[in-house]
Amino acid sequence: MDLEWQISDAPVGYEPAVVAMEARVAAIREGKAPDLVWLLEHPPLYTAGTSAHDEDLLDARGFPVYRSGRGGQFTYHGPGQRVGYVMLDLKPRGSDVRRYVQDLEEWLIRSLARFNIKGERREGRVGIWVAERDGTENKIAAIGVRVRRWVTFHGVSLNVDPDLRHFGGIVPCGIRQHGVTSLASQGILVGMPEVDAAMKAAFIEVFG
Repeated sequence: MDLEWQISDAPVGYEPAVVAMEARVAAIREGKAPDLVWLLEHPPLYTAGTSAHDEDLLDARGFPVYRSGRGGQFTYHGPGQRVGYVMLDLKPRGSDVRRYVQDLEEWLIRSLARFNIKGERREGRVGIWVAERDGTENKIAAIGVRVRRWVTFHGVSLNVDPDLRHFGGIVPCGIRQHGVTSLASQGILVGMPEVDAAMKAAFIEVFG
């Protein structure tokens, strides 16, 4: 697979990121650029997907709120969270969006496994979950995608060591009965370069 990786060390604003994704998707569709995985962090902000309910924005806390064209509901992005934007032509992969989302889930699960974290799918709940010792379940990674003429954009976010209190301003992904967690909260203290290496290796395993 002809694939380019881009890693941004400094935080990237949400609007510039969307503009860059839009341009890359158009270039991929026209055969002028290879597929791209872009790993980055955003400054603190909330985004609302196409299924978001206004009442799930509890307290914006002074953070900007962006209406996003991705699927899903409200989510938080901020420092300490690795965002993976995936711009991929699905036509060579059978134009199968359902399979693509399953592959994103598998990518996150395998990335977490490299840190001895058991990430799991849950029926009826988007994202990747961790079962805690006390029987509760917390979300460690989110997925929100958009597909335009079989080219994907937006993607995933993995909580490495964000300020989890910031998730309190929303009902994350519309799910009230469960919380959020991170690698750091699970006792895994790693830097972004280690996370990036794990995500890159796992992506290649899953997507070829």
